[in-house]
Amino acid sequence: MLTFHPEVADALQGARPVVALESTLITHGLPYPTNVETALAMEKAVRDGGAVPATIAILKGQITVGLTQQQIESLGRSQSRTIRKCSRRDLPIAVGLGENAATTVAGTMIVAHMAGIRVFATGGIGGVHRGHPFDVSADLIELGRTPIVVVCSGAKSILDLPLTLEVLETQGVPVIGYQVDSLPAFYTRESGLSIDARVNTPDEAARIAHAARQLNAQHGILVAVPVPEDCAVPADEAERAIQQAVEEADAQGICGKAVTPFVLERVAALTRGSTLAANRALLVNNALTAAQIAVSMQQLS
Repeated sequence: MLTFHPEVADALQGARPVVALESTLITHGLPYPTNVETALAMEKAVRDGGAVPATIAILKGQITVGLTQQQIESLGRSQSRTIRKCSRRDLPIAVGLGENAATTVAGTMIVAHMAGIRVFATGGIGGVHRGHPFDVSADLIELGRTPIVVVCSGAKSILDLPLTLEVLETQGVPVIGYQVDSLPAFYTRESGLSIDARVNTPDEAARIAHAARQLNAQHGILVAVPVPEDCAVPADEAERAIQQAVEEADAQGICGKAVTPFVLERVAALTRGSTLAANRALLVNNALTAAQIAVSMQQLS
C-alpha cells in the first residue's frame, strides 16, 4: 500500500528519527517557485535537526512516503485544480482512481501513522472557519484519533481560534506551547489564548509524547511553535487583511476546502507579501523544531 523513498525506509528500519511533511503546501498553499523552494528548505531543516524528512503525497494512486526533488518540482509546477487535496475521506478515492493528490494535515497524519512515523511538521492546522461554526476542519477530528506529534504554528489565524481550541479540547488533544505562554496565531507569535502547558526544550516536548505512548493514548499532541520574531506580522495588520479576505470569500460564495487557499492568497496580496514571508519562515522553523523533538523522542524510546 505504501511506497517508501529508500532513505526513509532505511531510517525507519534502523530506528532513526523521521519527520513527516505534507504536500498540500506545495500544490495549494504557496505559489510557484516559492512552494518548491520552501518544501526543499523544510527537508533541509529536518536534516539539519538530525532527522530524515519524509514528504508525503499520492502519485498515480500510490501513497508515497518520501518524495524525490524531481517529484516535489513536478507537484509544484502542477495546476492546483488538477491535484486533489487529500484528507481522510479522499484517500480511498485518490488511491482507487489512480490520481495524483496532495495530503492535508489529516491525510499526512494518517499516512505517517501507517508508516510508523511519530512526528509531523506543518505550518498551521485547519480549524473552525470564522462565521461558520459548523465548518470544522477534519484536521481537528484526526488529531483526536491519530497518535502523532504535530508541530505547527497553531491554527491558521484566518480561522476562529477560540472555537478551534474548544474543538481540540473536546477531542482530548493537548495543546503545548513551545517557548510561548499562549497559542501562536500563525502570522503573529501569540494570541493570548490559553494553552495546556508550556515547554522550553525539545526534550520536554518529547517527554510528553513519550508519556502519551506509555499511556497508549490514541490522540495526537499539538506542539505550537511561534513564527520567528523577525518575520512576525503585526497583529492588527494581519487581522485587517484577514477580515477583508474572509468578507470577500463570503461575498463570492466560496466555501468548504476552497476557503483557506483563497483567503491565504488574498491576505498575502493585501499585506504585500509579508504574510507569505512569515508563512515560509514558520514552515522551515517548524521543520527544524520537529526534527529536534523527533531526535529526543528516539533517545527516550
